[in-house]
Amino acid sequence: MSSPGKVMTGTHFMMGNLACAEGAIAAGCNFAAGYPITPASDIVNRLASRLPGQGGIFLQTEDEISAICSVVGASWAGCKALTATSGPGISLMQETIGFAVATETPLVIIDVQRVGPSTGVPSVGMAGDIVQVARGSHGDYQIIALCPSGPQEMFDHTVRAFNLAERYRVPVFVMADGFIGHMRERVFIPEAQKVPTVERRVQTKGGSVKERQDFLDVNVAPMPVFGRSLHAHVTSSCHDRHGMRNLSDPEVMHTFITAPIEKILKHADDIIDVEEDYEGKEVAVVSYGTVSRAARAAVELAAGEGLSIGTMRLVTCWPFPEKQIRRMAERVRHVIVMEDNCGQLFPYVKAEAAHACKVDFLPPQILGQIHDPEYVVKRIKEMIR
Repeated sequence: MSSPGKVMTGTHFMMGNLACAEGAIAAGCNFAAGYPITPASDIVNRLASRLPGQGGIFLQTEDEISAICSVVGASWAGCKALTATSGPGISLMQETIGFAVATETPLVIIDVQRVGPSTGVPSVGMAGDIVQVARGSHGDYQIIALCPSGPQEMFDHTVRAFNLAERYRVPVFVMADGFIGHMRERVFIPEAQKVPTVERRVQTKGGSVKERQDFLDVNVAPMPVFGRSLHAHVTSSCHDRHGMRNLSDPEVMHTFITAPIEKILKHADDIIDVEEDYEGKEVAVVSYGTVSRAARAAVELAAGEGLSIGTMRLVTCWPFPEKQIRRMAERVRHVIVMEDNCGQLFPYVKAEAAHACKVDFLPPQILGQIHDPEYVVKRIKEMIR
């Protein structure tokens, strides 16, 4: 549990990026590393200012690759560790994100997305990295990604991201964008004792590494933290349940890939969170992040015109909420997917929903801009005609 002095208890008028930094501190983050990049820089600036005074460490690195590598190392030293960046930084981090997955390293990555590809437009938000964070590194794997829709959730979801990372020994993303990162709203921060925090299960069993199972447990193995009088063997290469490198046994290779995936999917009901109000409606609008605010406004506007429209908000985008999408599709006539990109999650939703209803994609009028609710209602009328 975080000490009371670390948590800015009270009600604040706060920018989303700053709420994120305060959420990290409230969750017990004691190591952060980053390289400044718009629109995420406020997070690392805040942590650089706040963490040292709270017994933590902030490290400004020479680039994003160093930042993610530092966070992995800090996690193995027992720290609750975070880095924050934007799309180009995520691209640079991908190899080490795969390393973190393979070594079952708990850490939190804040992605404040912006217009891309390449350096794009630093100051304009866009949900351009939604698939990249789940599929950007090589090989087969699962991560967790949460999608806040405002400053309060930047605080809440950052706390939850740390809890999920520690509980499941996996990288967890908080998928903000430039709009949410720079948005200012009321943010309530509870007393330190009321911030729900999860502490890591640390391996305490002695003996050699071959006498323990430190990896590849679908129920999450305790982590052998370095520097606590326990020998550990950690490699990103194919390894067995003891962490020992093995590049010849097909069964070890199979378990090396599937156990970390099963570890996440087995606990999907604990991880996946969706908000839904489509029961009894004819149409359901699926959205996430910033766009969910426009979706809600559009549905309220449509209700005034007598249209029967509900919503599903994907609070958790990864693991993908397949079961929830299928259930929704079997209860409505038409699903409309709203995203501020060219339809990154649309194929995933369509794959789960098209067996039961019609599925359409609705981008904003101009990419990188918020959907206009009146435009959304107009387009929905055209789609359901």
